[in-house]
Amino acid sequence: MGEKETPQSELDEQVNDEQEEQPEIEELSEVEQLKLQVAELEDKYLREHAEFENIKKRMEKEKIQAISYAHEQFARDLLSVIDALDNASISVSTAEEATPEMFNQLKEGIELTINQFGKIFEKHGIELVSMDNGFDPNFHEAVMQVESEDHNEGDVVQVLQKGYKIKDRVLRPAMVSVAK
Repeated sequence: MGEKETPQSELDEQVNDEQEEQPEIEELSEVEQLKLQVAELEDKYLREHAEFENIKKRMEKEKIQAISYAHEQFARDLLSVIDALDNASISVSTAEEATPEMFNQLKEGIELTINQFGKIFEKHGIELVSMDNGFDPNFHEAVMQVESEDHNEGDVVQVLQKGYKIKDRVLRPAMVSVAK
């Protein structure tokens, strides 16, 4: 009987105290778990935000490049026209004297080159401004007025410089003379 026995009420209190401490430990571990989850979510958010910013920067760079090189295909298509004009220039400069046959060949070459331009323009949606409907200030620029008995007032008498448009937008208005 050397050991002293603890009364039952004291034992009950100790058990109750331990049981009360247990939920606090579980709560702390739950709080710690939530803190870890918050930290993970913050990290994930920061990574996603950084990735979004990188994509945004990459798209802006690609947009700038697309704008810079938008006319690349058009320019590439015009190279054949420049080559044709260079060849014509070389053939004229190497000839010792001009002959009527040479002028006919040169004229034919120029006409073929103009046709090449027309095909390239058509391919890229560029077309001549129409003269069929008479003078239209949206597509024509009247640079002079002339007396004409054959035309009504305001009719296009002569085209001084052809006009071009791309779709519905005027690249250059046609310069025309109109009847008074």
